[in-house]
Amino acid sequence: MTTTFPVPLCHWRAQHTPPLFDGTELHALLERVREPVYVVHDAADETPARIGLAVGGTLQPASAPGYLPVAAMLPPIYPEWLGDRSFCEAHRVRFPYVAGEMANGIATTQLVIAMAHAGLLGFFGAGGLSFPRVAEALAELTQTLGDRLPWGVNLIHSPNEPDLENRVADLLIRSHVPIVSASAFMGLTPAVVRCAAAGLTTDDYGRIVRTRHIFAKISRAEVAQKFMSPAPHAILDKLVAEGLLTATEAQLALRIPVAEDVTVEADSGGHTDNQSMVALFPSIMALRDRLVAEHGFDRPIRVGAAGGLGTPGAVAAAFALGAAYVVTGSVNQAAVESGLSALGREMLAQCDVSDVIMAPAADMFELGVKVQVLKRGTMFGVRATKLYEAYHSHDSLEAIAPETRARLERDVLHATFDDIWAETRAFWLKRDPHEVTRAEANPKHRMALVFRWYLGKASKWAIDGEPSRRTDFQIWCGPAMGSFNRWVADSFLALPQNRNVVQIALNLLEGAAVITRVGHLRTAGLPVPASAFQFRPRPLS
Repeated sequence: MTTTFPVPLCHWRAQHTPPLFDGTELHALLERVREPVYVVHDAADETPARIGLAVGGTLQPASAPGYLPVAAMLPPIYPEWLGDRSFCEAHRVRFPYVAGEMANGIATTQLVIAMAHAGLLGFFGAGGLSFPRVAEALAELTQTLGDRLPWGVNLIHSPNEPDLENRVADLLIRSHVPIVSASAFMGLTPAVVRCAAAGLTTDDYGRIVRTRHIFAKISRAEVAQKFMSPAPHAILDKLVAEGLLTATEAQLALRIPVAEDVTVEADSGGHTDNQSMVALFPSIMALRDRLVAEHGFDRPIRVGAAGGLGTPGAVAAAFALGAAYVVTGSVNQAAVESGLSALGREMLAQCDVSDVIMAPAADMFELGVKVQVLKRGTMFGVRATKLYEAYHSHDSLEAIAPETRARLERDVLHATFDDIWAETRAFWLKRDPHEVTRAEANPKHRMALVFRWYLGKASKWAIDGEPSRRTDFQIWCGPAMGSFNRWVADSFLALPQNRNVVQIALNLLEGAAVITRVGHLRTAGLPVPASAFQFRPRPLS
């Protein structure tokens, strides 16, 4: 390769490591991201320039025998530095990386604890769990991690069970949970506003101090705007009137956004709008900038990225877009610390990029909301869709034609409507008797509860690893899982038993740092080989 260089920045001479000019030999130096590197050339007057990469050595301003002209100098790059430094400071973590809150306890307490000890943030997946189960998990996390290490818990929007949402929010506050991740919210509710405002104080300089930080997972600008703005007067006044907030807390809440960490969720597993990260993220960043200026916030709102992050290249791309932090989900579901069964994790290990499908969501079934799930090896997506089509087309179970009913009972549910209703009725009598009263007065709601039985059970069968129900497993999964499997093929992470959540995180971050460095060197004129953008997994500490 020939090129014309500008005036050299300085001149470099080797000490222990000679410069490398052959693209096939560059890999060893490209991955030394924690050292400064120099793009050099060795052109003499009568020969074309060879562009190479150098590390170490000595520098001097003027040319001298044995010294090579330096065209570019790059400082060290660390995985810890890829995101916004204020993220790590605010949440007392080493890395700008989060393991997201996979519902039904799939993001286990063990996963959260492992992340915390490695300087990473993890959220316990409280969504879909009973109140006693959430309380048990919080007790374990409080006792194990307390306020010494970073950890968080999910608060999921529960439109069908607002009382449960409020009870969980109250538990999070009473348990002094330091970080709460709000997900699946279509707007602000008293529960999430209370989590954000309860305990607000000021320090000696008049700066507002949060007792707990709120993360908001969003995929639409109108929802992001609500979380990036102060809480509404109406909700705050209501909470004060009910004795759930003090007047001082409400006043302070009007000066800050509901959430200072807003996660842009692209094409993810579970609840998703299948958004494109490169299209959505810049628009949310622009919205953030406008709202910060409009409200005069004196602290930045950090915008993170989630969805589709299954390779170092994807993580590097998210940081290049300006992400303050990244959140992974599907790939952690395949980790040994996840609550998914070994059988379910093996199924995920076979997933390819296109092996996903949209299916009705159990928690928002009646609204037609969908979740992204694994398609390969399971019929859940197809069967759940048949149930929603029957619900949408009929006013009651009795209105379903006998042949259709027989087909649903035989091929989808493997049980009769009557048997399922008896089990469902007993469940709701314990959890929320109002649901039974409503169902007995409204046949359409009774049908919804019967069909939601299958959707709820399908997730439990996957968690328990029920072999007789393998084809009914509901495993939340996005395309990131398939890209992850392709990336780790023939490496130590290819085996499900080697996939621990910390190794996944460290390899994604290390690889993102290497790819970021490679990209910088390419813009500086170094002829990096195309293969340099492929970081191979390796055991990291």
